[in-house]
Amino acid sequence: MANDSQSIVILDGARRTPRADILINNREPGLFARFATTALGGMAIKATLDHTSVDKALVGHVVMGMASHSHRDSIYAAQGMAWRGGLADDVPALTVARICGSGVESVAVGMEHILAGIRHDGDRPFLVVGGAESMQYPFSVYGMRGQKVGSSIQKYGPLDPRGLPRGAMLQDSLLLGLYDPGASLAMANTAEELGRRYGITREEADAFGYRSHMNAKAARDKRLFTEEIEPVTLPGSGGQPDFVVENDTHIMDNISLAKMSRLHAAFEAGGIITAGNASAVVDGAAAMVLGKEDDARSHRAKPLARVIGVGTAACDPQIMGWGPVPATRLALEKAGLQGGDIDHVELNEAFAPQALACIRDFGEMGIDPEMINPMGNAIALGHPLGATGAILTLTCAYALRRNGQRYGLVTMCIGGGQGNALIIENLS
Repeated sequence: MANDSQSIVILDGARRTPRADILINNREPGLFARFATTALGGMAIKATLDHTSVDKALVGHVVMGMASHSHRDSIYAAQGMAWRGGLADDVPALTVARICGSGVESVAVGMEHILAGIRHDGDRPFLVVGGAESMQYPFSVYGMRGQKVGSSIQKYGPLDPRGLPRGAMLQDSLLLGLYDPGASLAMANTAEELGRRYGITREEADAFGYRSHMNAKAARDKRLFTEEIEPVTLPGSGGQPDFVVENDTHIMDNISLAKMSRLHAAFEAGGIITAGNASAVVDGAAAMVLGKEDDARSHRAKPLARVIGVGTAACDPQIMGWGPVPATRLALEKAGLQGGDIDHVELNEAFAPQALACIRDFGEMGIDPEMINPMGNAIALGHPLGATGAILTLTCAYALRRNGQRYGLVTMCIGGGQGNALIIENLS
């Protein structure tokens, strides 16, 4: 990527939705519960195209990450996001699914699409990439195939479980997706295993969760997220005015270490992961425009950052959260950099012990722990699976510009035992 014809840039104007908890007070439907994944992705694409200087008629392809088919229209995925985002019917779209790494994967696939040139449209040289996820996963009915459906199940409506025949059962798709049969462990238990291998204590996990919330709260209060978030307006009901969602909703203003210490272990007896030091379950989406640097110049589009390194790696699924470590090593190698060159890191915080294990190994690479998640991350802000990597990419790019820094790292752990990473260079 040494010359402009082979250098891929992210254009200025990338936007994301706020991240909204799937439930309010763990009881009421979340603020974005009404939106399918395609709707959230469409919001992000439209906002990005509205804020990016390049004409949307120059967009030739869309690549969007999504982890799970959670809604009726999810099968259309990226294509649905593209038309909801205002792109023409003749713009093709691809959905990529590398579980939690899907948002980062969309950037990598978009780069490969451009650089390979096999299907690249020279007349429409820019791509929209990103990710979206509604975590409003449904309950699925099992044991019904071949049986009479009856009145309890409607084709496009609710279900009355009292009317299900004997042998039928309901299962929560969200919980099903968080168990890895290859590891014989749920995702949280793989993080507990990492905690044991690295000797991480409950106190360290709580302190890290507290740091995430404090950093995120400070960033929100300083309005550091404002340039990347496109507010979402929710129509009022019952004569109430419209409500505008401007910020990520999970940040806790009144959190304390004392309160966190009183939370019970959520996944294992004697475990260290609690509701306070694990990632929040939220809905959200992000998008950005990619192109060659020389195309950006010729169309007078302002680049925000250059992607200079990509790494994808695999590891033992029983410690799936360690995946960012080998992925980051590969990305640094591709970029020709050392860990000490990195100025800002966005490491997804799936669980506190998972993040802390990675941070220890990052330290061995020369990456300063203080550079990691200075604005908080998934514990405070949430983890909408297929969207998170894209969200962190634009968060990192804007932070580099705002702070006058040069190199940033975005890296994700991935269920099943993988990790991926991007290294970006500030061009502002």
